[in-house]
Amino acid sequence: MAERGGDLQWLLWQVKGTVDDDPTEVDQADIISAVEFNHDGELLATGDKGGRVVIFQKSRDDPNTRMCGDYNFYATFQSHEPEFDYLKSLEIEEKINEIQWLKQRNASRFLLTTNDKTVKLWKLTERYKQPSGFNLIADDGHEIDTRTVSELKVPQYTRLTEKSVETTCKRMYANAHTYHINSVSVNSDGENFMSADDLRINLWNVEVTDQCFMMVDIKPANMEELTEVITAAEFHPIHCNQFAYSSSKGCVRLCDMRTRALCDQHSKLFEEPEDPGTKSFFSEIISSMSDVKFSHSGRYMMTRDYLTARVWDLNMESRPVETYNVHEHLRGKLCALYENDCIFDKFECAWSGRDTHIVAGSYHNLFRIFDRSSKRESTLEASREVRLRQAVPPKKIVSTTGKRKRNEIALDTMDFNRKVLHPAWHPERNVIALAATNNLYLFQARL
Repeated sequence: MAERGGDLQWLLWQVKGTVDDDPTEVDQADIISAVEFNHDGELLATGDKGGRVVIFQKSRDDPNTRMCGDYNFYATFQSHEPEFDYLKSLEIEEKINEIQWLKQRNASRFLLTTNDKTVKLWKLTERYKQPSGFNLIADDGHEIDTRTVSELKVPQYTRLTEKSVETTCKRMYANAHTYHINSVSVNSDGENFMSADDLRINLWNVEVTDQCFMMVDIKPANMEELTEVITAAEFHPIHCNQFAYSSSKGCVRLCDMRTRALCDQHSKLFEEPEDPGTKSFFSEIISSMSDVKFSHSGRYMMTRDYLTARVWDLNMESRPVETYNVHEHLRGKLCALYENDCIFDKFECAWSGRDTHIVAGSYHNLFRIFDRSSKRESTLEASREVRLRQAVPPKKIVSTTGKRKRNEIALDTMDFNRKVLHPAWHPERNVIALAATNNLYLFQARL
């Protein structure tokens, strides 16, 4: 682990993606919608709204500077295609909603990808040799006329000049969700995973595709009585029998599969009472939780709503042990954010490898890093204007529109089309991956 005491100085390490000054002109299919490191941080996967998955592999670390190696292209494949539900006359987008890696057990690697309706299991295999010299198939792939075959050849393996990565869809878990899937989480036992939509959570065995078990069902008998929806769900990283799911009502329910088969009755409810003095028309919208993440140790749980990130101790339900205001300066602009639909953006959050820091995204390509022990916080911008391998200067949001310093950003000039919705933190190093529109920014820290 690279985390130690002291202040972290963040460097812009790499930028992936095309240069486009106007986010509104970016092709929608190129917008990154999911980012995830695998368990050792060797691979970094991204998914976009076009249904594509692009994977990067870390190169060797620099022995002189002890900095993390660069992430270079490893593989890409089309995970999902656009579909049409003829029974409901609905288009099913190919957008990748979430990516989850399975723990590596052999030379191949496996990951789960999902769009709104279907979860797929993909296998990545490195190939250093390929068979050649077939009797009925030419090296370019076309079939050979049997009448032209004069002798019987024995196929042989030939070594490739470059390593190739073969991607194969091994399983497809479909037709189990009536509503849009928002979360996929792999169980700590490595054999099961769950998929959650707006009203139900299903438990799957990785090897079985034609049946699943419904763990949670909050759909009322009369849909007019619907008061909340499920927004995110995740398994506990250590205890395979526990999982949590967040709600649009601003609460998180911790469930134990040992108590009963259908976990409609939660074991614990984490909810902070609303302050009557701050209640407004937008209170219900901004209190809706968009993400829930267990810490690596399994002791804590982090939730993200529109304005704040909260850390909860699993042993204390009454209130969070830590509250971080990600962009409190936007509270006075909620009316404008409601009119342009930005108030419905779903921001995610991430833990550092040792759970000592958290990262959360914001608008204007800003992201915030909070040190849990010292309570220090940094506001940084993901921008191509910063030179690579150079320290990123911290930013400050100010309300004045007059003359301001170079590191200050006026609140009225913030660009709400540029936003960091999907952060990911390397499990062992101080490396952060951020999805900002169609670009992937990689930041690395040094003490």
